[in-house]
Amino acid sequence: MTWTRRQFVTAAGTAAVVGRRVPAFAAVKPITVSHSVSTFVYGQHLVAKEKKFFEEEGVAVPSFIVPGGGAKVAQVLAAGQAMFALGDSNHPLKITEKGKDALILFATDTRCSYANIVVRKELFDRGVKSVEALGDAKLVGRQAVVAATAIGSGTYVYGVYVLKGLKAPDGKPVNEHVEWVSGGGATTMLGGLKAGKFDAIMAVPEWQWAAEEEGFGTPIYDVQDEKAWTRVFGGPIPVTVGYTLRETIEKSPDRVQGYVNACYRAQQWIRHAKDEDIVELLHKPYMDTYSRENVLRSVKYYKTIFDWDLMLDEKSYANGTKVWVPLAVDKPVPYAKAVDMTFVKKAHAKFKS
Repeated sequence: MTWTRRQFVTAAGTAAVVGRRVPAFAAVKPITVSHSVSTFVYGQHLVAKEKKFFEEEGVAVPSFIVPGGGAKVAQVLAAGQAMFALGDSNHPLKITEKGKDALILFATDTRCSYANIVVRKELFDRGVKSVEALGDAKLVGRQAVVAATAIGSGTYVYGVYVLKGLKAPDGKPVNEHVEWVSGGGATTMLGGLKAGKFDAIMAVPEWQWAAEEEGFGTPIYDVQDEKAWTRVFGGPIPVTVGYTLRETIEKSPDRVQGYVNACYRAQQWIRHAKDEDIVELLHKPYMDTYSRENVLRSVKYYKTIFDWDLMLDEKSYANGTKVWVPLAVDKPVPYAKAVDMTFVKKAHAKFKS
């Protein structure tokens, strides 16, 4: 990373004015960081950059690598184009499965925000008011057509798991009574549900809200319902994780610690900050394609499922393994090989409140 004399003097002067605890110039080391889209599900990265936590922890992130898709993020990291990534928990396991060890450094949430299932309002009014009822062809009027963003995607993996775990009226898993199709992005997913092309869709919160507000869809599985979540998944699951390659840990443990420290500090800031202050910090630089009201609603939503200590224990990992194998990963990866909590533990010790 090359700095001009003017850039250095300006940065040093700014730090002196605001009183930030910035390490010596020579100690700041550049890192490359990636996530799929700049929305609040990846708020730890966004806050760490805007609040200058990365620099204060000795690492510099000039800009994020945002390739638009979790699978692409994993590819970027595996290829060495990014040192650190925040994304689906099964992605580092896939990298490991292909022969290059990747490890989970921390987990940011405890439930899957895109495991919501929204049914056509017409079917809901007809009596399809539960996932189980979705498996009743007589009630639906046909074999239910359920859309994920793509076959094999995260929405598909979690959706299939929900439908396999719940029974249709004939006692068989609901998943045996539905047809899965690829629905694409927001426009085609919502348009297909509205037009009756799909009977139900897997939905991120924003899609769920849109379907409800416009009156053409009603949720029949909502991950914010803790009882409904636990009935299917058994407890917390690390859905979104920070991860890196084992070789990065071995070669640059100081950079790893700086990255984890910054993300941990960001998570604590999010936890204690007012919702409106979070929106003020992030809306303009990252999410100005959304209204402030929708960003605020997203902040409130994710605060209910964020994992504040960033820790991932063996029980939660085991809950996740039941979902990922074999739909996302062919074979289980042992916790000890997949997870390294030493850096987040050091962050806890450094920033005891």
